[in-house]
Amino acid sequence: MSLFLRLAIGFVLLIIVCGGLAGLSAWHQTRDTVNELFDTQQMLFAKRLIALDPTSLQDVTLPKTKAILRHHRGDQDDDALAFAIFSAAGQPLLNDGENGRDLQFDHQRDGFVDGRLRGDKDSWRLVWLTSEDKRYRVVVGQEWEYREDMTRDLALSSLLPWLIAMPFMLLLLLALVWFELRPLKRLTLSLHQRAPDDATPLPDTRLPKEVKPLVVALNGLFSRMAHLVQRERRFTSDAAHELRSPLAALRVQSEVIQLADDDEPMRKRAIQQLDSGIVRATRLVDQLLTLSRVEADDLRSEFQPVALAPLLQNLLAEHFPQAEQQNTALQFTSHAEPVMNGHPLLLGLMVRNLLDNALRYSPSGSTVDVQLNARAITVDDNGPGVSDEQLIRLGERFWRPPGQAQTGSGLGLSIVKNIAQLHGVRLQFSQRASGGLRVTLSW
Repeated sequence: MSLFLRLAIGFVLLIIVCGGLAGLSAWHQTRDTVNELFDTQQMLFAKRLIALDPTSLQDVTLPKTKAILRHHRGDQDDDALAFAIFSAAGQPLLNDGENGRDLQFDHQRDGFVDGRLRGDKDSWRLVWLTSEDKRYRVVVGQEWEYREDMTRDLALSSLLPWLIAMPFMLLLLLALVWFELRPLKRLTLSLHQRAPDDATPLPDTRLPKEVKPLVVALNGLFSRMAHLVQRERRFTSDAAHELRSPLAALRVQSEVIQLADDDEPMRKRAIQQLDSGIVRATRLVDQLLTLSRVEADDLRSEFQPVALAPLLQNLLAEHFPQAEQQNTALQFTSHAEPVMNGHPLLLGLMVRNLLDNALRYSPSGSTVDVQLNARAITVDDNGPGVSDEQLIRLGERFWRPPGQAQTGSGLGLSIVKNIAQLHGVRLQFSQRASGGLRVTLSW
């Protein structure tokens, strides 16, 4: 169901309910006011009658009011008022000549009571008064139906303008809602016409205050989706490009094995190259998957306090066999024992890649120095270093300085860069004065 239709149904139901409650309230208030007014009128009329001397009025003939009113274009209801005067014994002394003749004597208490006329089933509102000398009793009556008709007429007269205006008000209200929903219709049309990879932000001008946050959120979603699509395309392209070479090398070594029938040295060499290519391809796939996860997932929800000193000590112990094999010394100096809020596995992977690079590019007999301070980690090696132009490009994916003897994919430092960004750590590369490269992680 559309929003406009739901609003229209809601407005109709709201108007019906509110109109019904307002009409009911108006009817009750009008009824109370009418009853109070006519009770006062009846009481005043009864007091006037009780002040008269009925014996002096026994021969009085009351005029026919209907003929008078008809002659003067007036109107009167027969049930508006009726009165009668009785003696204390219940003998009729005087009445209005119409309904008053059928008022029945009641010798009980004075005040308002409900009763009926002689030979009539309709209910009447009666007020009885007794003279001070207890000789006469006066009754003034009015039919309840007359009061109810008066209440209905007064309530309808006050509600009728609203009943006539409500349909027009509802139409104008629905037209206003239709007009104000146009920005949503334009937004819907724009979204229908948008290409899947279109990252152009939606215009947020001339929008209602309630709709603008939605457009801002959609623009943010478009930007993130475009970044995600671009990242996936780049990952697919890079993976296809980088895997082509090791897979081609594996195919070549497989063909060499097949061609080396009786040449055992060639077969062994080809098998060693095949194993080396499999290790390289496996490492490349692992790095690609790690890089994709670091870029795609927001792992901040898994952060926890990590003590850096024990973490570095474990990583150095893990790389000690490799350093010993390369005749490279590993040194660790801790000037503090900081605790960082982060992902333990990713922090370990970040430092592990730095140690791998330092050991791979440091010559035999050199030293890799790791220092831990309160706000930084530094890794120094004695490798060949890079030029100032190449220093700027370190950390780009699949980029390696030219002329490298060591094999690699160019993803290690890119992974380090992405993990550092995820943890809010600044990654800095610099040349050492004594030669080699210094990598600084500061926070």
